[in-house]
Amino acid sequence: MLNEPDVKALIEARHTDPFSVLGLHADADGRLWIRAFLSGAKSVTVLDASSGKPLLALLLRHVDGLFEMHIPRRRVRFDYRLRVVWADGSSGVYADAYNYGPQLSEDDLRALNHGTHLRPYLVLGAHAKQFDTVRGVCFAVWAPNAKRVSVVGNFNSWDGRRHPMRLRHQAGIWEIFIPHVAEGDFYKFEIVAANGDVLPLKADPYAFAAQLRPETASRVAALPDAKSLSSYRLQANSRHSPVSIYEVHLGSWKYGTHEPIADKYPTWDELAASLPAYAADLGFTHIELMPVSEHPFDGSWGYQTLGLFALSARFGTPEGFARFVDACHQRGLGVLIDWVPAHFPSDAHGLAVFDGSALYEYADPREGFHRDWNTLIYNFGRTEVRNFLAGNALFWMERYGVDGLRVDAVASMLYRDYSRDAGEWIPNANGGRENLEAISLFKSINEIVGKHAAGAITVAEESTAFPGVSAPTFAGGLGFHYKWNMGWMNDTLRYMSEDPIHRKFHHDKMSFGLVYAFSENFVLPISHDEVVHGKGSMLQKMPGDDWQKFANLRAYYGFMWGHPGKKLLFMGQEFAQPFEWNHEAELPWSVLNDSRHRGIQNLVRDLNKLYREKPALHRLDCDAAGFEWLVSDDATTSVFASLRKDEQGNQVIVISNFTPVPRENYRLGVPDGVDGWVEALNTDSEHYGGSNLGNSARILQAEAAAVNGRSRSIIVNLPPLATLFLVPVKL
Repeated sequence: MLNEPDVKALIEARHTDPFSVLGLHADADGRLWIRAFLSGAKSVTVLDASSGKPLLALLLRHVDGLFEMHIPRRRVRFDYRLRVVWADGSSGVYADAYNYGPQLSEDDLRALNHGTHLRPYLVLGAHAKQFDTVRGVCFAVWAPNAKRVSVVGNFNSWDGRRHPMRLRHQAGIWEIFIPHVAEGDFYKFEIVAANGDVLPLKADPYAFAAQLRPETASRVAALPDAKSLSSYRLQANSRHSPVSIYEVHLGSWKYGTHEPIADKYPTWDELAASLPAYAADLGFTHIELMPVSEHPFDGSWGYQTLGLFALSARFGTPEGFARFVDACHQRGLGVLIDWVPAHFPSDAHGLAVFDGSALYEYADPREGFHRDWNTLIYNFGRTEVRNFLAGNALFWMERYGVDGLRVDAVASMLYRDYSRDAGEWIPNANGGRENLEAISLFKSINEIVGKHAAGAITVAEESTAFPGVSAPTFAGGLGFHYKWNMGWMNDTLRYMSEDPIHRKFHHDKMSFGLVYAFSENFVLPISHDEVVHGKGSMLQKMPGDDWQKFANLRAYYGFMWGHPGKKLLFMGQEFAQPFEWNHEAELPWSVLNDSRHRGIQNLVRDLNKLYREKPALHRLDCDAAGFEWLVSDDATTSVFASLRKDEQGNQVIVISNFTPVPRENYRLGVPDGVDGWVEALNTDSEHYGGSNLGNSARILQAEAAAVNGRSRSIIVNLPPLATLFLVPVKL
């Protein structure tokens, strides 16, 4: 019989090796014993698995539910089942979790330990398995400093004594196969720290689904089927292709109408039925989703995620998200998701002090605590944490067919002194401020994506002058495909907020971006960050009366679409949302009854169409050879003019007038080789709500009159607060 110290350790959930005593074991004389801990059981009978015949009843060794008995006349291990009668009178026949051997292979353990497992999510977390006729779930979790780890859930009364796990010492992985657990079951890990403290129940870092907030359990879910790469991904994401991104916060884009899962949140299927068609109709090439991973607090917009592998339960099931991605692809839209590897919240059920130690985060708060967001910073130097993050990046691309990741808060990862005063940060090994571990992690992740998710992209939200963010790693860069141009956004919005009479004193804010425009592969972002926290909507940023506000916004969008760089616009700004974004309310769709708002929407549609149809506007977005100033120094009139071109000789002229004064008969120097130009788009068109001034279908004939350093010029009428696009025409 089991000795008293072992009995006591099992009852108190302190046993460090439950597999050595529970299940079927031989004693020193070769006799077989069966032991089972089943709290709440009234009686337990052992059945022969092959025949189903009862062999014997187990003796209740301890009233808390420990049963054991010697098996007479048997000396060879055999398969068995346990018929349990519970205290409430119910009964069932069960396979025994402690009759199964180790689950993870030595190769997997070695790769996990070294941080080289390309797809750690295939073995860690919760995975359905079947042994012979027995279905169940294999659970595995990394907790190297724990004294004991148990799986608790709705299948074992959340009792940590029922399913303590086996420790695979070489990797610090705890594992167990639990029969009869099924998809949809909820679970967590009960962890005892090295000092003996029982920690708050922990959600699974590798779970594929989670319980709807405010509950915090993980949910057993199927591993999403591997997706073939979208056929157009390689071309659509290319720096030579038009990339126009529609950024969306799903919870406030448009409310659901059919029994919402969470408050008024739409389901994935509702979104699939409306959002892709809407974005495609407006000519966008990509949809970017603010974080869809599980997060406890709605007000974080998903940026404080605690389940990087789990889709938020707010919108439904993982299968629903897969259908949404497919619906986007069918409409010719790429799908980008915001990805947050920089930090995580300190909620007790999450990654914080996961096994009683600083496991996922840096231990020293000078490295591991982010004061701006009161969050914890991943330990980018720890191999298992790097493996966790890199595996997650690949997971979204391979398992859901996502076409790219927009990586949040990159600057906060690159610098150890980010948002810290002197003396409040720890220098790197060379005494510098750069986070060398994060830098090497970015390079590694981007190389993995490039090798195993061909055509997918990573986009850095990076606000500093860190060199080579979008340069390849073999050239010393970080390996991102694109970088948000935060400097361009800040400068140009500051210019646009000025009264037109003062803009001549801030002329350089619109032109300075071209000094560095080709140092990276840039995206021009008008994101959610620009229309919250008192910043006002895009329309509210514009000066003047109502007419001027709309005209300014139209002119600015025209300038943006004519400027080198890929485009990004946050939802609601495509129809000039009149007030700043509120994540707790759906977009004010009713304003589209107003022709002025509908005009802005028409403009965005036509800008996207022109951008996609004219190679000169996108082929060399990231190359200095694709841009040439025609007028950059006319501060007095606040006029800018540029030439966009591609490697095949296609050309488009973009002219912006940022004063409310019409400029008739404005002489503009033009390149040689084109005899006539005609308007392709005029943001002052009545179709967009403008005054309809301009040049209509009139051909602007090039003349031999020198201006702006050019031997030929045209006479063009510039509408007030407007941007024109001119294309060559044969005479």
